[in-house]
Order: sequence, then structure tokens, then C-alpha cells
Amino acid sequence: MVRSVKPIGYGTTENSPVTFCAFPTDNMERKSETVGCILDHLEAKVVNPTTGQVMPLGETGELMIRGYCVMLEYWEDQAKTDECISKDGWYKTGDIGSLDAFGYCKIEGRIKDLIIRGGENVYPAEIEQFLHTHPKVKEAQVVGVEDSRVGEEVCACIKLADGEDCTAEEIKAYCKGQIAHFKIPRYVLFVTSYPLTITGKIQKHLLREEAEQQLGLKKDN
Repeated sequence: MVRSVKPIGYGTTENSPVTFCAFPTDNMERKSETVGCILDHLEAKVVNPTTGQVMPLGETGELMIRGYCVMLEYWEDQAKTDECISKDGWYKTGDIGSLDAFGYCKIEGRIKDLIIRGGENVYPAEIEQFLHTHPKVKEAQVVGVEDSRVGEEVCACIKLADGEDCTAEEIKAYCKGQIAHFKIPRYVLFVTSYPLTITGKIQKHLLREEAEQQLGLKKDN
């Protein structure tokens, strides 16, 4: 019996809409850890979001795309167009990722979700993936919450599997020695739901506000 394999792809509406795509013959590592290879006649680069400097292969930064797929502009919104497309035609995806020598891309998360804790960049997706390996965790979302000393602290908002009980100390102990110390959540909140958009996407900015409110880090207006 021959099974068909659906390759993974990546892109945005502004990029018409696919820029990376995997091959059915790719090995399991590429299929499971990347979004595929850059398509023909397109360019991709990863840059430091602050300086715009091109990052070495394998290092993370903002993913940018240039080529025939990039839209001309946002309809009647020149300011937004100038914000997202550079003068020389590079589209800023807003995604954090890395490229390897063969043009395969790994996506780590969104720039707007990036947590900067005491000068260290913390990618929520990495912590979320680790927390999902805990047998009691059904779903985990990580956000940065305000902190007067280090700027932001890591907060994990966790849904437990049905019938399970857990403590914040148990989650922190599970992380210790497995992920970098500055990535271990300072705060752990147990929730039953997340704020969602109409299409079912988690609204992390609202989740952050809810977490800060619950932790007493933000006062009512």
C-alpha cells in the first residue's frame, strides 16, 4: 500500500500565499521541525529585528521574504505598506525563525510574542513545547508579564488534563535542569480557557492582560 504524504508549507496572505514548502521525500527531522524549503525564484533572509543585520545560518531573527510573491501594497494604507515592505522589496513577516544552508526554515514564534527578560530573548513557543511534555498538561500558553526589575517575567498559563491536579511548584521543578534557568516560568497560572478570536486563535495580548490582573501586577483603570 502506498500512502500519500501531505507536505507542510508556510506563507502569508501578503506573500500570495506560500513561500516555503516541504518535499514528500524529506527526512522525518525536516518534516517535523521545519516548514520546508524556500520556493524557486524567491529570496529569504533572517535579520536582527532591532538592527536589521543579517543573521548567520542557524541563528534566529525576523524572517523576511522578497520575490514575485510579495504583494504590491495594502489597499489605501501607505503607512502600513511602508512598515511591512522595505524600499528594496523585502517583506517583514513578523515571524521569528532561522534558516539552514539548504534553505529550510524553522519558525520559533512571533516577534510580538517575544519576551525580553533582563536582556535575554525568550521564545514562548519553545517553553510551550516543553510544557506539553508534562503528563498533566493538556495545553500551555506562555506570555511575558510586566516586571520592574528585569522588564518582563515568564508566565505560563496552563490547562490541565481532565481530572488532574497540579501545583506551580511541580511545574517549576519539572522545568529545572531541562530548560535554561531564565526560561523557567516565574509565574504559573492554571486556567480553564483562553481568550480567542472569532476564528479560534488565542489572543495573547489579552491573555497577558488577564495574567497581570490576576497576579496583581496591573491595577484596574
